[in-house]
Amino acid sequence: MSRIDELLTNLAPGGIVYSTIGEIADCVSGATPASGVLTYWTDGTIPWMSSGEVSKGTVFDTNKRITQDAYDSCSTKMVPPNAVVIALAGQGKTRGTVARTRISLCTNQSLCSIIVHVESLDSDFLYHFLRTQYQQLRTMSSGEGSRGGLNLQMIRNYRIPVPPLEVQREIVSILDTFTQLEAELEAELEAELEARRQQYEHYRDSLLSYDGDSSVRWTTLGDASVRVSSGGTPLAREPKYYESGTIPWLRTQEVRFGDVWGTQMRITETAVKETSAKWIPENCVIVAISGATAGRSAINKIRLTTNQHCCNFQVDPEQAHYRFVFHWVSSRYEAIKAMGQGARSDLNAGLIKAFEIALPPLDEQERIASLLDNFDTLVNDLSFGLPAEITARRQQYEYYRDQLLTFNELTTV
Repeated sequence: MSRIDELLTNLAPGGIVYSTIGEIADCVSGATPASGVLTYWTDGTIPWMSSGEVSKGTVFDTNKRITQDAYDSCSTKMVPPNAVVIALAGQGKTRGTVARTRISLCTNQSLCSIIVHVESLDSDFLYHFLRTQYQQLRTMSSGEGSRGGLNLQMIRNYRIPVPPLEVQREIVSILDTFTQLEAELEAELEAELEARRQQYEHYRDSLLSYDGDSSVRWTTLGDASVRVSSGGTPLAREPKYYESGTIPWLRTQEVRFGDVWGTQMRITETAVKETSAKWIPENCVIVAISGATAGRSAINKIRLTTNQHCCNFQVDPEQAHYRFVFHWVSSRYEAIKAMGQGARSDLNAGLIKAFEIALPPLDEQERIASLLDNFDTLVNDLSFGLPAEITARRQQYEYYRDQLLTFNELTTV
């Protein structure tokens, strides 16, 4: 029997009392001083926490500070150390994430600060417990997707376990130690992964360096392809283009220096017939040509369609191996990206088609592509290598934490 089990058996044999957060803590939100008023921010001394800082977990300092004038002018409130902060809103995965503070600070309006006012609850225990409630909090929040949001009343009404204080502190001690060990191990793995990435890039660049090599033939991506195409975006307001669609449709945000086996969105046969979104065969080298994604590349392992911001190269197999071309384009990402034009640094098909590539004999291309594929798998594939180990460590910690923080509720007869 573990120490936790012994404590629960002796101190709470009938189960654990549950309470709403509002019964045992104060819940307050903050405010954001006007960004254009310099006297609110210049030489500020009061720590001010934004939603993006919840990811820190434990907050020892904030990225920004505001002045006393700013504090007096808006409705934000000072939060004492050892409060629990939860994100009420935010894009992507922010909503429902939790942090704990170690300093006095104030926050923006999208954060709820939970200030425990009873001796029977350890704020660090509350922090660890609420971290296990991420999915439940997001499900409870109003709206859908990134537009949903929590509010103070939802937090006040949220029920939490309040085991005996000795149990809480034992759990906090275990999880804090485990968290520290997990963080140190993850940092080591991240450092090793970064070293492997640098090693891979050096190895790749060495293999793909042909300056002054007379055994290779220089040509362009366009000339090394039998077809170069782009796609299109069917009108979003036309249901006939998307409803019950079965055709994979690739957007540039899904072009991430790897193989594409599926897409987040699908379109209909009608969309293919009536718009410029057309089929491309598998094993094309796809280069994103728009905005923040410009220069990124991928290979489609299935037949699919793309939007107009993808430049798709159907490589000529008599001249080049498509995976060699992919590794060449990936290794030249910075050079391709630097060709961007205009305020958004967009590329265009003409620029990409004219980009030069060195082509050694086909058997040599296949050998190099195979070597780089193997190395790339070790470094980047989520099913193998270090990234998988990092993910496994996180999942192990989360499972252990959830087991520690699952209780039988006390019921009254």
